[in-house]
Amino acid sequence: MSTSMKTNFSVVPQMINKSPRLAARTAKSFLLNSKTRHLDYRFLRGRTQNLALVYMKLTPMCNLRCVMCGQRGDKGVLKGKYALDESKKILSLEEYKKFIDQMWFHRPLFYLWGGEPFMYPHLMDLSAYIVKKGMGLTINTNGTYLEENAERIVKDKWGAIFISLDGFEDVNDKIRGKGSYQKVMNGIKALDREKKKQNSQLPHVGIVSVVSNMNYLHLDELVVAGQDYGLSWHIINLGTYTNDSIVQQNTQFYQDTFGIDHKHLDAYNTGYNNGIDGEKLSGILDKIHDMNSKYPIITVPKISSSKIGEYYSHPETVVRSKCPIPWSQVNINYNGDVHFCADYPDYTLGNIKDEKFFKIYNNEKAVKFRKELKKTEHGLFPGCLRCYQNMLFGKRMKGF
Repeated sequence: MSTSMKTNFSVVPQMINKSPRLAARTAKSFLLNSKTRHLDYRFLRGRTQNLALVYMKLTPMCNLRCVMCGQRGDKGVLKGKYALDESKKILSLEEYKKFIDQMWFHRPLFYLWGGEPFMYPHLMDLSAYIVKKGMGLTINTNGTYLEENAERIVKDKWGAIFISLDGFEDVNDKIRGKGSYQKVMNGIKALDREKKKQNSQLPHVGIVSVVSNMNYLHLDELVVAGQDYGLSWHIINLGTYTNDSIVQQNTQFYQDTFGIDHKHLDAYNTGYNNGIDGEKLSGILDKIHDMNSKYPIITVPKISSSKIGEYYSHPETVVRSKCPIPWSQVNINYNGDVHFCADYPDYTLGNIKDEKFFKIYNNEKAVKFRKELKKTEHGLFPGCLRCYQNMLFGKRMKGF
């Protein structure tokens, strides 16, 4: 792969001039995750005092039906009447505030997502509260609600917005829904106008593209199109994919080890990795990373060109090992459940409506999860092989 390929940390220097405080928090998050893998993971007995990043899945609801999405896509777990029923369980603004107040010592980065977070009825007030408390705020969104909220987003000084966009107009709209591309572009333009109007550097705005067999041949077209919109980064996510064998192994492992069913992994057994030509994709990525881009372009995971085909054709191949997530990150589900794995909330540690967070964070269930993870050959459970969080923070395997 091209030597110009960027690492995750490459976004930090660009942030320094525009927002030193947010850059410091982002750097702290990266460093804590690195420390976790090298120190806490090895020496602590299932407990940790680190907390770098808090994911909050605000709602199961979404206005799009992106085909490969594990939440609302072809095999998504949050569709139809089930999502409507689950949406009745969302936390109130006051319940979130009580949780955030417990974070003052660690001051982690907050990452809000869904579903579509803009469908949480108190998103704007919740976001303002997080910023008011002096904590870093990032939002993952499909971008279709940005235009009408741009003025307040800039006024409230959101830190960063990650916008899902998978291709230029025709390609993106086949994946995410007709008209979605133009809504995203209108939102990005509105944010850029408001930042200039309010003389603000915030929020940083970047694109995240999930690679599939529907868009991989056209990724460079999107990169070219994005150069004139004041973006701060473009993340190319190689995607979370699995297969029948891995799903079966993972289901059995969770039953044997934790005595529970693991229902969510099969949502990523979509087949949208099938037929991806690794040689062609690596050539396109080389072309993209060799562009004179106005902002960092990051591929997650960073992987050798010769291994890209194997990444998609053999999902059982270990690419990143020793997941550090349970030692430095946590996820809060829309109903208050606490779990380590963002996309797989089957193993619940507790609920923030019932007890203080830090009692949950190192309780018996949390310790057991960490210890069982360390016991495995590669520091991964069977279903973790293409987990996005592990792809970001896990240890790179030799040759990859």
